[in-house]
Amino acid sequence: MNKDLYEAELQRLQTELVAMQEWVKATGARVVVIFEGRDAAGKGGAIKRITEYLNPRIARVVALPTPTERQKTQWYFQRYVEHLPAAGEIRLFDRSWYNRGGVERVMGYCTPEEHRRFLAQAPIFERMLVEDGVILLKYWFSVSDKEQLKRFKSRMTDPMRRWKLSPTDLESITRWEDYSRAKDEMFVHTDITEAPWHVVESEDKRKARINMIHHFLSQIPYEHIAPPELTFPKRPKSTGYQRTSRTLQHEVPDYAGSISAEAITEKYVDREDEGFGKTPDDVEEAASTE
Repeated sequence: MNKDLYEAELQRLQTELVAMQEWVKATGARVVVIFEGRDAAGKGGAIKRITEYLNPRIARVVALPTPTERQKTQWYFQRYVEHLPAAGEIRLFDRSWYNRGGVERVMGYCTPEEHRRFLAQAPIFERMLVEDGVILLKYWFSVSDKEQLKRFKSRMTDPMRRWKLSPTDLESITRWEDYSRAKDEMFVHTDITEAPWHVVESEDKRKARINMIHHFLSQIPYEHIAPPELTFPKRPKSTGYQRTSRTLQHEVPDYAGSISAEAITEKYVDREDEGFGKTPDDVEEAASTE
């Protein structure tokens, strides 16, 4: 997708996201959005663009770590329940309870019985949420094995995103068909009328973000809420307050005043060879030509 067109439409959609947020706040709606898909399919990038201008007190990202030993003894859905939204809140799950239907199933982190129980309980759990008034949306980001490998390579050579690449990610390359079968089985049981799966083709990241955000907005019955009128009060006259002497404070050194454009350019060029300073698109394009 053309970059200029993408950025213009993204800005328009982000404006609508802010309007949607205000509707959620004003009406007390509860919104849950689930982001699932293969590693490097573009979930994180989409979430980042959605939340860029939203109020973090209203729209929060839920990305849970590996469960603790105590959590492993709880009902599987229990640790997710505490992160569900209250009135006027949006929760974006960067991976969710569907971990059990994907990575846990493929990597053997759960037993066949636990997996079977998950497939039986997930639709019931989600119907309960919807019946209680929660707006539940589920997105599956789909990417080809060739494109996934290209993105993995870009992460390998990009120091700013190297942390995104884990041994589990790399093992997914050799288990491509296992993940495909797990996903197909998961869809059979959990693609329900009350909360269907929406597949996002993410071979082109820009198109995927635009398509996903547009669809997300279309599923929320929001209206534009007129913001309250605000007037700036007059600042009262001084009562004689004097600021504490700067010599008594521990100020951050003025590093910005000590640098020059030439020095920054020189450092930038030196680090470019190591991958620093390049955009993700630059790195991925280079990786695709290897």
